[in-house]
Amino acid sequence: MKIIIVGCGNVGSTIAKQLSQEGHDITIVDKDEKSVRSISDNWDVMGIVGSGASLSILRDAGVTEADMLIAVTDSDERNLFCCLMAKKAGARHTIARVRNPEFKEDISFIKEDLGLSMAVNPEQGAADEIARLLKFPSAIEIDSFARGRVDLLKFEVTKDSPINGMVLKDMHKTLNTNVLICIVERENETIIPTGDFVMKEGDRISFVASTKRATQFFKAINLNQGKARSCMIVGGGETTYYLAKQLISTGVEVKIVDKVKAKCDELAAKLPEAVIINGDGQDKNLLSEEGIERTQSFVTLTNHDEINVMMSIYAKKANPKVKLITKVHRSTYDDIIDDMNIGSIINPKLIAGESVVQYVRALQNSMGSNMESLYKLCSGKAEAIEFKVKESSKLTGVPLKDIKLKPNVIICCIIHNGAIETPGGLSTISLGDTVIVVTTNTGFDDITDILD
Repeated sequence: MKIIIVGCGNVGSTIAKQLSQEGHDITIVDKDEKSVRSISDNWDVMGIVGSGASLSILRDAGVTEADMLIAVTDSDERNLFCCLMAKKAGARHTIARVRNPEFKEDISFIKEDLGLSMAVNPEQGAADEIARLLKFPSAIEIDSFARGRVDLLKFEVTKDSPINGMVLKDMHKTLNTNVLICIVERENETIIPTGDFVMKEGDRISFVASTKRATQFFKAINLNQGKARSCMIVGGGETTYYLAKQLISTGVEVKIVDKVKAKCDELAAKLPEAVIINGDGQDKNLLSEEGIERTQSFVTLTNHDEINVMMSIYAKKANPKVKLITKVHRSTYDDIIDDMNIGSIINPKLIAGESVVQYVRALQNSMGSNMESLYKLCSGKAEAIEFKVKESSKLTGVPLKDIKLKPNVIICCIIHNGAIETPGGLSTISLGDTVIVVTTNTGFDDITDILD
């Protein structure tokens, strides 16, 4: 597909990188020459310096023949205007980054008039991700497939876990659970495990399951399977508003700390059910007074990565059982942060970028591809891919035990006529099924690519 991306910030660069790797014809547009040069030098994309709101610049970028324009500058108004201009000039689809909560509520009313295919909101996306994580406090990461009916969840094996030292093939019988372990991260290795694999303390394990089976599995391995009932949030920005609104609607007690009084007053007016504290989240005495030792979850959402990380470290010390979620904008120090054991890391810009990439893949699917969605896992070392089986092949109608797959590939879920199946050797794939594949290989565009 021919795609134009207006805006070369973190969201734009993330999208450009991912889509160029997937073989799309990408052109980036930004007024910052340095940013344009950096992205075009590092990835196989064309760069144009100028305003995406200018019709002449858009024409230089090839808007009249574009399959899609994605506007992700730091201005909602500019993004919407770019999309309107692009649609009028001939672009088939448009996506705008829209962050303002007031715009979000009104966007559906004018979406058709703008010719807008999709509006993406990094803050809303981050809030949705955090809310999912708080449903399963024991999970470090959660990715959803099949329109939310199946999740891929990651957790860490503790010293006293029943599966510490257990052989993988014995797990189903010993624990009486029906989930499929598909990835293990051990130190610097990313492993697609076989039945003889022995799980150990410190392993980060990912498995695929429905919500019900995931709950049963966490219970079987003595991990907290119930959702967090109380949450303390530090930082009073838009992500906090979206998150608090969701949590309150599900009966969670919410406490928000921010040192800017104006923000506190605004949140108090919008969220009367929440407890709003005007104070510094770095103040240990304040956090203690407000119940840091008793809260079930602690979420740091300030605009400063270092502050978020330090507050999470303190919260872990004050309350070892608390569910931690830390917002980090920069990915430069991912490896270091992973070693700090501060729970789940949230990057709103990466989440927004991923949602746009997911939409592009879905659009491709309607044009002939059978890939429904793809998630990069383990810092890009593995992929989880959802395929829709549209035609017969060597995969259909054959027991999985008789199919030869490429190395480091596992079929971890089959959805047949709405029923979710954890596949075994006698399972078969039929036309119309949804199949989830996990692999450390890259470049799979069709489900038949997994065959050796």
